[in-house]
Amino acid sequence: MKNTKQLIAETEAKLEPYFKKIEEIAYINQEKVLDAFHAVKVAESDLLGTTGYGYDDIGRDHLEAVYAHAFKAEDALVRPQIISGTHAITIALQSTLKYGDELLYITGDPYDTLLEVIGINGNGIESLKEHGVLYNKVDLKHGEIDIDKVLSKISSQTKVIAIQRSKGYDQRPSIDLTNIENAIQKIKAKYPEIIIFVDNCYGEFVEEREPIECGADLMAGSLIKNPGGGLAKIGGYIVGNDTLVERCGYRLTAPGIGKEAGASLYSLQEMYQGF
Repeated sequence: MKNTKQLIAETEAKLEPYFKKIEEIAYINQEKVLDAFHAVKVAESDLLGTTGYGYDDIGRDHLEAVYAHAFKAEDALVRPQIISGTHAITIALQSTLKYGDELLYITGDPYDTLLEVIGINGNGIESLKEHGVLYNKVDLKHGEIDIDKVLSKISSQTKVIAIQRSKGYDQRPSIDLTNIENAIQKIKAKYPEIIIFVDNCYGEFVEEREPIECGADLMAGSLIKNPGGGLAKIGGYIVGNDTLVERCGYRLTAPGIGKEAGASLYSLQEMYQGF
């Protein structure tokens, strides 16, 4: 009978290739983030933060530039005023969907909290449904995006197609970027004007690339998860096409103000350090 030491050694030997792959991905992403810090020329003064209206908050603006560079996006919105992943996703959806538009989720129903945002559950107050936005979905097929069914479901009203990368509370694998990229390419080939949004919560840095590099127009997540590194106490991010991120800024603050205001208070050091 094998002793405990033998069992541990054999188990570690079997797992070694998997740990090695994880470490390789970690090094690639670490280099990506450090390159972003160097490109933006982050300095000690960027950690100080601001109060009041937060105009000319250089540290906040540089942090957003770091996110945009690391995620290969045109622009970013990274704020302590975004309280969660659900909030970041809500801002992205509310800023891109208007009365009569359709939101099509192609990874089945999203997280429970987003069902209330859409208006499927809850009292419907300030939901997308209350504002006249239509909703449809396509379930996964054998754990992958059913692209043929997706293409058949797209209508003239379909404005935004949403992809939830993480499995969330479902008993299914999370969606890998190869599957996401294939779906985006096929959708964009027929419907280039449709906005592809990715809920990237829990997905940051688990592969060598991010959804923006796979053709997504907009993606959002929470700093309480991967990009906060366990250090950021609050915050969320939205990155992507600069025109769409600008709209998100107007939704977060106010039309005409957008990204220009919003004090970072004392959050910047933890946000930088976590990232």
